[in-house]
Amino acid sequence: MPRLTPADEYFYHQIPEPLPVVANASEHWRESLFFVLHPRSGEGDALVLTLAHYPAREEMDSLQFGRIGGEAVFARHSRPYAGDPHTMAVGPVRVDIVEPFRKVRLFVDAAASPIGLDLTFTARTRECGLRRGTMLAGTETLWDQSHMIQSGWYNGSYTSNGKTVEVRDWWGQRDHSWGIRNHRRCPMWMWLAIQLPDGMLGVWNWEYADGQRVYTDGYWAPADMSEPVQVVSFEHDLRWVDIGGRPVDYGRDGEAVAGLAGTVSASLADGRALRVEGEGRWHSRYGQLGGGQVTMRVHTADGRQGSAAYEVTGAHHHHFFPVARAEDLPSPRS
Repeated sequence: MPRLTPADEYFYHQIPEPLPVVANASEHWRESLFFVLHPRSGEGDALVLTLAHYPAREEMDSLQFGRIGGEAVFARHSRPYAGDPHTMAVGPVRVDIVEPFRKVRLFVDAAASPIGLDLTFTARTRECGLRRGTMLAGTETLWDQSHMIQSGWYNGSYTSNGKTVEVRDWWGQRDHSWGIRNHRRCPMWMWLAIQLPDGMLGVWNWEYADGQRVYTDGYWAPADMSEPVQVVSFEHDLRWVDIGGRPVDYGRDGEAVAGLAGTVSASLADGRALRVEGEGRWHSRYGQLGGGQVTMRVHTADGRQGSAAYEVTGAHHHHFFPVARAEDLPSPRS
C-alpha cells in the first residue's frame, strides 16, 4: 500500500505517486532550504541555517554554522520522517514561510542548541528560478537539481555562549533547491551571493577538474523588486589567500588558506556588465569536502560598495583544488 502523508490531501502532486516518492531514488536526492546572513559591511559574524530532507533515508536535518566572535561554530539536529516529511521543524529548529517569496521566520531555541536564532527574512529582490542542471559520470547521475535564489534583509537576534546579538538590516540570501547532489564527487562548484545597495548578483557555476564548464546560471536581481535580469556570461579570477592576504596554493587540504580574493565578471541580458572585486575570510570550512564559504567585502568597477558570501568547494580542480581528494570524478569525456 502506498504511504501517504498529510500533504497528500493538497493539490501539490506533479507525478502519479504520493508526495514522499521522488523521480529518482538516489541516496543523494534531497530538498534543501539555505539561509545566509552577514553585516552589510562584510565584517564580523556570519551565520548559516539549513533545513533539508532526504527521501532515501527518510530523514530531515538542520545545520547551523558560521563564524561568531571570530570562531567557527556548528550544530546539527535531525529527526526521522515518522510519517511527516513536510513539516519544516527539526528538534529546536523551525522555519515558517510567513508569506511565500516575501517573508520567512527562522527560529532555533537557544535553550536546546549551542546556536540560537530568532530571525525574520524579508525579501528585497524578486525570487529567481535557476534552470535545471545535470552532471553525469558515464550513465551515473551525480547532480540533477533545480534551484531558487533570493536576496533579503535579516532582522532579529542570535545567541551563542549565553550572549545575544541584535541583527538589524543585515544582508543575505535564501535559496531552495531540490534534486540529486553528490557533493563528494563534485570537481568544483562556485556559488556567489553578491549584495549591493541596488540589488544582488547571484551566480551558480560548476566546472570539471580541467576548468571546462558543466553549468553556469544566474541573475542580477534589483532591490526595487523589478524583474531580474539573466546572466548570459560569467568569468572568475579568484585566488586563495593566507591570513596576511597573500596568494597561497590550496594543495590537498588548504591548511594555509584563510580566504579568497580577486575578481568576478558577469554580462547581463540587457547589455550591462558587472565587474566585482572582493576579499574576505572563511566563515565556514567544509573539511574533506574541500573549500567552504567566505564572507567578502566587495566593490564594483563603478564604485558601489557591498558584501557577499562566496562558496567554492569540490574534490579536484586545476586552480582551486590541485590535489584530488576523491576518485571516480566526472570529466568532459564521461
